[in-house]
Amino acid sequence: MEFGSPQFWAAVLQIIAIDIVLGGDNAVVIALACRKLPERQRNLGIFWGVFGAIALRVVLVFFALQLLAIPYLKIVGGVLLVWIGIKLLQPEDGSGGHEIDASTTLMGAIRTIIVADAVMSLDNVIAIAGAAKDSLALVVFGLVVSVPIIVWGSKLVMTLMDRFPVVVVGGAALLGWIAGGMIVHDQAIQHWTTQNIPAPGWLPSLAGAALVVLVGKFLSGRRPRPAVDLAGGDEQAGREP
Repeated sequence: MEFGSPQFWAAVLQIIAIDIVLGGDNAVVIALACRKLPERQRNLGIFWGVFGAIALRVVLVFFALQLLAIPYLKIVGGVLLVWIGIKLLQPEDGSGGHEIDASTTLMGAIRTIIVADAVMSLDNVIAIAGAAKDSLALVVFGLVVSVPIIVWGSKLVMTLMDRFPVVVVGGAALLGWIAGGMIVHDQAIQHWTTQNIPAPGWLPSLAGAALVVLVGKFLSGRRPRPAVDLAGGDEQAGREP
């Protein structure tokens, strides 16, 4: 994939979109880890924490790119991305939270950010590896471009995702699109898919995107909704002496 080609920039945009959709929690972790630092150290904590987390992610994606060259692992990665995309469309259960300890030292905050990012980045790493199409240079370029968007634009993005659910649907569809392409380009079946699937360049990706959205919406509609207290607090009031 040549630098500056339409395919290159399409992959860069996919990597940025993946980081925006899946990186919201990472931005929250950064804020939580640095919240007890003195004001003058917060920007340093954010900068070095993000720098370390991105460097770690590049290393993880490098290994992911190597592993995805092994037969059948792209199929496994694609199935995992389908599951992540479907899960993204499920409503919050309201019981989750970020168990992140805020540090009072700069090094402690940086360490917290890097460790938490390593634990939380499996979905990002697999999706980015699929979008990068075996190019580590593309991974690095896409991540560098996406850093300021994650750090400074995360609140805006999360607000848009809350206000406009179509943004979340689009992100889930993107994961399905990448998953479909990954599966049919696995070393074990690529020759067969090229010979037997019409339009192998985009049809499997379109099918993956449709599968994620349809199954995700179906399962979301089947989940029980929280009960609404029509009494408006009268029950609690009745318990008081």
